[in-house]
Amino acid sequence: MRVLVLETNLLWSARLRQSANAFGHEALVAGQVPEGDFDLAIVNLGEPTAASQIATLKARGIAIVAHAGHKEKELLELGRELGVDRLATNSELTNKLDKILEEFAN
Repeated sequence: MRVLVLETNLLWSARLRQSANAFGHEALVAGQVPEGDFDLAIVNLGEPTAASQIATLKARGIAIVAHAGHKEKELLELGRELGVDRLATNSELTNKLDKILEEFAN
């Protein structure tokens, strides 16, 4: 599965990319939505451009996992309002990324 990681935090993005690759997926990190075909995008709801990125991804038919900290209730609510396919807390993404990716691999 091709996974797009939309993240500007270099440490977090490297960790997500490495983990997705280790689970057998092809992951690319970008700061904005690039051209190309992707099966899934992981979007940080804390990024200033998250809403526009999600709109672009939805228009292209790319599944979206959006994440924020478990205490960032407003950001998680934003994800619900924007209609992402899956919301995750940052700790879920860290500890259960393999299971989250499996949800979309079929």
